[in-house]
Amino acid sequence: MSHRSLNIDEVADYLHVTKQAIEELVRAREIPHSRQGGRIQFRQAEIDAWASLRILGFSHDDLSDFHRQSSAKTHDLSAGHAILPELMEIRYIDPGLRSKTKQSVIRDLVALAEQTELLNYPEDLLAGIQEREQLCSTALAGGLALLHTAKHEPYMAEDSFIVLGRTCQPIPFGSPDGRTTDLFFLVCAQNDRIHLHLLARLCMCAYHTQLLLDLREAQDAPAMLQALLSAEKTVIQEM
Repeated sequence: MSHRSLNIDEVADYLHVTKQAIEELVRAREIPHSRQGGRIQFRQAEIDAWASLRILGFSHDDLSDFHRQSSAKTHDLSAGHAILPELMEIRYIDPGLRSKTKQSVIRDLVALAEQTELLNYPEDLLAGIQEREQLCSTALAGGLALLHTAKHEPYMAEDSFIVLGRTCQPIPFGSPDGRTTDLFFLVCAQNDRIHLHLLARLCMCAYHTQLLLDLREAQDAPAMLQALLSAEKTVIQEM
């Protein structure tokens, strides 16, 4: 699937935007594409990597718009549908990571992912995360990082999941505000579209609720999970 080529209509549907918006991005050379026989084509793997970077750099308003659009197409939000309870459990959370460097955080999160019993190829996950970090750090302002692979291969895991680690001491992770990071999500999604939506959902929880404060004040993994689920509930209600 990562080598699949898309046309303009397919990319617009994939990114939840209009065809005109994609055409403007092409004219401005802001989106990766190629021309074959007069037709514009897009490689899905390149679009996914580009979109991931773009979501992490969204303003609050742009993030809200994308999240609302992707929610409508990706998940049924009637009756307060929540995604995170389907992807996380208490055992997916480590409130006391002793990682002291960027590389040790990545290794420790992959080890935590192995404990989900959903991960088939931890070595591939590790390599994918390292490849993604070489493109640009997944650290965000506020001491948060949303780690994920550069490419998403269904064979890597039995199902999509998210793990969360809190380090005992903040570490340098490449945050755009130049500060350290202590909260680390690892998003492992089989489906590219769900992957993009999860990034938006986590960003909404982090920046439109008091989630980051609650995660830091939580005494243990159950409290951290409850803080996360409460934040998602708030985001859904506000939508």
